[in-house]
Amino acid sequence: MAKIKGIHHVALKVKPENYEKAVKFYTDILEMKMVRSWGEAPYFCCMISTGDNSTMEILANDEADSSHDGPLQHIALETDFVDELTEKVRAAGYEITVEPKDVSLPSEPPYPIRVAFCYGAGHELIEFFKVY
Repeated sequence: MAKIKGIHHVALKVKPENYEKAVKFYTDILEMKMVRSWGEAPYFCCMISTGDNSTMEILANDEADSSHDGPLQHIALETDFVDELTEKVRAAGYEITVEPKDVSLPSEPPYPIRVAFCYGAGHELIEFFKVY
């Protein structure tokens, strides 16, 4: 049985002053649908549907344009096996940056999830993402 269901979301970081512009690009110009939003000024976040079961997350982030990593924040892989995959990654010698934990995104309605973060072989940041 496959442990990964697919890409849940790709996270894009933008400067807080460019957040609305980025959201409008995807929702107004590309006509993608806003799924949920949360956060307080200036650090807003949202998820926008990419047309299948995945989303694009846009995060207002002060370090967006100054990071050598570019605008990609992380890749979230949807799975029901957050803890198991975290342990497999750890056993393979890769860095776990956030241990598995339950979180409820303060969107409306609230969005209960279980997440963990690690670095992959190319030093890409990966999030294991389970929706309850």
